[in-house]
Amino acid sequence: MGAVLSAIGDFFMTIVNAIAAVCRAIINGIVAVFSALINVLTCGYCRRGHSGTTRTHGRRHHGTTTSTI
Repeated sequence: MGAVLSAIGDFFMTIVNAIAAVCRAIINGIVAVFSALINVLTCGYCRRGHSGTTRTHGRRHHGTTTSTI
């Protein structure tokens, strides 16, 4: 009887582990997609907003400092 219960327990543990592995894979996939989207959006924002602003400000500061000195 103990062997049967042990076999049933092992069977259920295998099923639970398989379900957990599938859930982990799905969650990891979702996280990877979201992190890729965030990277794309952040890089696009940096290219458009931050870099352009830095370039413009950089030119202005250089022009201002040269004319002041």
